[in-house]
Formats: sequence, C-alpha cells, structure tokens
Amino acid sequence: MGYLMFNIKNYQMGNLKNEILSGFVVAVALVPEAIAFSFIVGVNPIVGLYTAFILGLITSLFGGKPGMISGATGSVAVVLVGLALEATRYLQTQGLSGDELAIGVLSYIALSAVVAGVIQMLFGVLKLGKFIRLVPLPAIYGFVNGLAIVIALAQLKFFTGEGWQMYTIVVASMAIMYILPKFTKAIPAGLIAIVALTLLVYFLKIDTKTIGDLANLTQFKGELPKFNIPDTIFSLSAIKMVLPYAIIAALVGLIESLLTLAVLDEISGKRGSGNKESFALGLGNFTCGFFGGMPGCAMIGQSVINYTSGGLGRVSSFVASVGLITLVAFLTDTLQLIPIGVLVGIMFMVSIGTFEWSSFSHLKKMPKEDAFIMVTVTVITIFFDLAVAVIIGSILSALVFAWKQAKIYAYTKELGSSAKLYELHGPLFFGSVESFSDVFDIENDPKNIIIDFKSARVMDASGVEAIEKITKKYSQLDKNVTLRHLSGDCKATLQRAKANIVNEDDDPEYKVARDY
Repeated sequence: MGYLMFNIKNYQMGNLKNEILSGFVVAVALVPEAIAFSFIVGVNPIVGLYTAFILGLITSLFGGKPGMISGATGSVAVVLVGLALEATRYLQTQGLSGDELAIGVLSYIALSAVVAGVIQMLFGVLKLGKFIRLVPLPAIYGFVNGLAIVIALAQLKFFTGEGWQMYTIVVASMAIMYILPKFTKAIPAGLIAIVALTLLVYFLKIDTKTIGDLANLTQFKGELPKFNIPDTIFSLSAIKMVLPYAIIAALVGLIESLLTLAVLDEISGKRGSGNKESFALGLGNFTCGFFGGMPGCAMIGQSVINYTSGGLGRVSSFVASVGLITLVAFLTDTLQLIPIGVLVGIMFMVSIGTFEWSSFSHLKKMPKEDAFIMVTVTVITIFFDLAVAVIIGSILSALVFAWKQAKIYAYTKELGSSAKLYELHGPLFFGSVESFSDVFDIENDPKNIIIDFKSARVMDASGVEAIEKITKKYSQLDKNVTLRHLSGDCKATLQRAKANIVNEDDDPEYKVARDY
C-alpha cells in the first residue's frame, strides 16, 4: 500500500513550497463552498466543513490522481435535499422538533454517506472506473463548459445586497490572479490575493461581506470531528428510505470525480487511476458518515485552483484538507475576516480557466452531431443535473455512432451462369440489419449464392438472425446458400440457417454478443 502515500523525499524544496502554498489557497477556497452546500441540504455548516476535511484527507492519500481536491459539492448536495425533506417529515411524525429534529435528519444524511461509500468502493474493487473512457470527447467538453458556467453562476448569490466595495474587491482579486503569474510564480497568486486584500479590508475598515457573515464559526473553535455511529445504521426502514438517494449520490459522485480526473489528466499529461479514485472516494464518504459528514466528491473548481497554483502532488491536497480543519478549529477569528469578494474573484478566474475555449474552434470543424452533443451536455449541466447531462451525452453519442455504422454493403461477382458471390463489408448488428437485407437480389439471383463475411463482422444476435432470415428466403425459392468466413461462435449460433457453412483456415475468431 506504500504507493498510495506521498514520499516527501521525492519533492524538491521549490516544488514542496509550491505544494504547501497551493494547499493553503485551496483550504481557504473550500470554506465558503462547504458552508454554501451545507445550507443547500439544510444542515449545520460544520457538516460541510467536516466533509471537506475528511473526504479531502482520505482522497489526498489514497486517490487515483495526486493533487485532486474532494469535498462537499453542489451536485451531490442537490440529491440530498430530497432525503433531508423526507427524513424531516418522518421524524416530525415521531414528535421530534428543534435540535432533536436536526440531529435526527443528520443521522439519515450520515447513513447516506455510508451507503454511497460502500457502493463507490465496490465500483473501485470491481475495476469499473475504466468505463469513464466510454464518455465521448464532445460530452466531456460539454461537461467542462457547463460546469465552468455553473461555477461562475454560483458566485452571483454573494453579490446580493452588496455595494461597490464587493465589485472592487472581486475585480482586484481577478487582476492579481491574472497579472501576478506573468511576473512570478514563486507564490500562488491566489494566496497573495487573499492575504493582501484581507489586510486591506481589515485596516481600511471597508464594509463588505466576509466569511464570518456567511456563518458564525466561532462556536466550533477548538472542535474536531468526533466518531459517532449513526443511529439509523441499524434501522431497516431508514436504510430503505436512504437507499435510493444514496445510489444517486454515489453515481453522481463517481461521474463528477472521474470526469474531473479526466480533465486533470489532460492538464497534467499524466493518466490517473479511475479505479483507485473510485475506491478512495467511497472510503472517504464511508468515513464521513461516521464523523457527522455528508457524501461528496471531487471538486473541479478547487482542483483546477490547485493545479494552476502549482499543486500537482499529494502534498498539496493533504495540506488543503489539514489546512481547512486548522482554519476552522484553531484560526476561526482570522478565517472569518477574509472577504468573500476575494474568493469570488478567484472562483471567477477558475471558471474562465476551466472553460474549454478551444471548443468554439472545434465546433466549426467537428461533425454536426458531435457539436449538438457538446451543446446539449453543456445546457443540461447548467440547467438540470451533471449526471443526467453526461448520461444523455453518452447515449446520444452511442446512437450517433450506431447510426453512422449502420451500413453494410457488398461487392458482387457473377461466377458463371449459376452462381453469384456477395463479398460483404462493414459490421452486421441491429442497426445495419435493414441495409444488409437490401443488399441481396433474392428474386433474380441464380441457383447458387456464396456470401463471404471475410471483410464483415457479425456483432450481435440481431445480425445472426438476419443471416438466418436471408438463407430461409433463398431456401424457399429452392436456391442454395454457402456462408464463408464466419467465426466459430457465429457458426454455433446459426443453428437454423438453411445454408452450407464452410470451415476455412482463415476463419475469424471473434465472439457474438447475444441478447437472448
């Protein structure tokens, strides 16, 4: 298991410094997000903060992509809203109210983290993470662009009731993030923006919204997450209530984490392990459930902040999680002074950096079908749900691929007056069955027909059935059919074909997908 941990000996001093400083930037940037997502679910803000710490810590050590940041996320939080409402209604019928009700609801949310974690760990153990490769490039472009827009839109709520001070701080933060890296990358621009603008706001007494205005964190000063087994874990009725939400949360988390991993692979040029990330995500969520947290997943915004600030290894994500809990538990007073405008400006720059601007040029060059898929996934990600967007994009891509491949054609050759050769080309599957049938001139063909599959491939049971139907039609007209170059699996399946099936030395060996 040693390969899962970072080895401090592998880091040069310059790189180690960047990792640590980048981790501190991310730690601060995690705070408002974790608080905001806790509010979405309707739980105490400490729940989201503990989730960001525990999940971030475990994935930093055991995840499949060094430097990737995980924590409480909006996509998973939205799933938990329904669970929180259902749990609230049920507990109210049991006579619970006030703090007892809040603790009861949290126990259901904690149980969902445990169940979702088990599902995700199984996903990793069964090595299903590789299936993220089936998500087509247009869908990934759409996911990235949609999420970039969602990140930007999520910042707009912080402007409510704010004056020119907020706008000035946001612009100043963005300017620092844009200009400073042109002169030096010795210290992450985000950290400079946070420190400089916080000091400016504090000493000039500028009236603007700070982290302290989002939530009073002083009540949690000195407190660390405590181990606690949710009461609901032994209740069958609670598990039944939680299970549908936990399954959706697990799938949403897996999709967002694995797609974030794919995006970071593109940035770093190094491939991460989807299976390791799936298991680590599950282990993190499972652990969150026993420390009063909720399920979460990878955070593409914070992950991009980390990478662009120089945090490419496990040290940075480890420092981010430990730095977060240090800020919350021991440096609460300082943390609450940080202006929200600084973090909003950083997230705006992350949104700009995350957006795949080259996709506009790709739109002109890529096929119309792929362009439609990319735009569709972007729109669905913005207005509906990330998981739904990716699933729909993948289905559309599969249908487009099947449509494009649903053509099979033949070269024909007369072999004297009594025989004819059909040399088939292309895949024979459910989508090409109709074009396969159109190839043959059954009524006018001679007595003997040879169908050669050397340059074709029978893909599924529908293709096998199409061959049987053709041979039957020829047989009804008292014509003989010879089938050449079929795989052994295909021959075994063609039990009802009224044809002479030839065995040759160069017969292919592929398998046929059965659907019955």
